Amino acid sequence: MAKIYFFLKSYLGFSKRESRGFVLVIPALLILYLIPSGYDWLLRKKNEENYLAYSAKIDSLIKAGWKPSLNNFESKLNSSETDTIKKPNNYQKPKSPQLTKMTFTEADSIVLQIVPGIGQTMAGRVVKFRENLGGLYSKDQLLEVYGMTPEVMERVFEYFEFEPGIKDKILINQADVNSLAKHPYINYGTAKVIVAFREQHGPYRSSDDLLKIKIFNEEWVNRLKPYLEF
Repeated sequence: MAKIYFFLKSYLGFSKRESRGFVLVIPALLILYLIPSGYDWLLRKKNEENYLAYSAKIDSLIKAGWKPSLNNFESKLNSSETDTIKKPNNYQKPKSPQLTKMTFTEADSIVLQIVPGIGQTMAGRVVKFRENLGGLYSKDQLLEVYGMTPEVMERVFEYFEFEPGIKDKILINQADVNSLAKHPYINYGTAKVIVAFREQHGPYRSSDDLLKIKIFNEEWVNRLKPYLEF
């Protein structure tokens, strides 16, 4: 034991007290490690004894003239199978009635609230945007409504049919600044530029004439083009 203490002190730097504690812990850890193995061994031994006793009992019954039979088991199995076979019937679960699917252009702010994720405020925004715009030519335009998400937009067109169409167009050669500025794609400053250029250079003949105004690019004009009437 003195050699063990000397080794722990010299090579591991343990104090005398630490060396004693270490020597006491090691056997405890070893016992804890061996307990599961010992339990498994005892359990296997007990199972083997039970199996041997059961085998010996079966052997003695066979020698006495007993013969194993599956008749009872088979009869019970067959009866349970026939019990589980149900006779077909003509009853069917009634189908749930479906709602009438309206077109999106017909839906007002009340009906739109049937869509999960759309409340009274959002429904009002959608209708106002659609009416001020004059109609939609693409589903994606709905994402321009403040607070609209792609997930809610997809649900809208699960409940309503989308029919692209523009019912109100802008008479660009007759509209004044205030009329132009009401459209969601034209702000007040842009409307003033459109009218001033028209007064200076004459009526617009096509949407391409708008590209003559340097602040307007092709992407902006193409977005507005479906709503223009010359």
